[in-house]
Amino acid sequence: MAAQSEPNRPVSPTGGPAQAPSVWPLLALYTLGRLVLAAALVALLWLLGLGSFPGLLFGLLLSMPLSFVLLKPLRERLTEAMLARSVTRKAAKEDLRARLAGGDDPVS
Repeated sequence: MAAQSEPNRPVSPTGGPAQAPSVWPLLALYTLGRLVLAAALVALLWLLGLGSFPGLLFGLLLSMPLSFVLLKPLRERLTEAMLARSVTRKAAKEDLRARLAGGDDPVS
């Protein structure tokens, strides 16, 4: 019985299972971008005369929708990396379960 290839299982150029991209650098870059944007808005509001606690609150509040718009490409890359990692982990888990169940052929 021939093993069927599943379309959602990533394959590397060598034919083996693909490695998911690393999520941590993208997550760190996205977090750093949000922090820099918030700090820039707070500094701008303080320069415009809205200092102290209200300036901090308005800066943080305004950074949320701006980061949603300005950091969209980075957020989408992070989401794709997390999805690829999830698919790879599920495939590895299925393969392990098949091997533990005593199947002759590992799920490929």
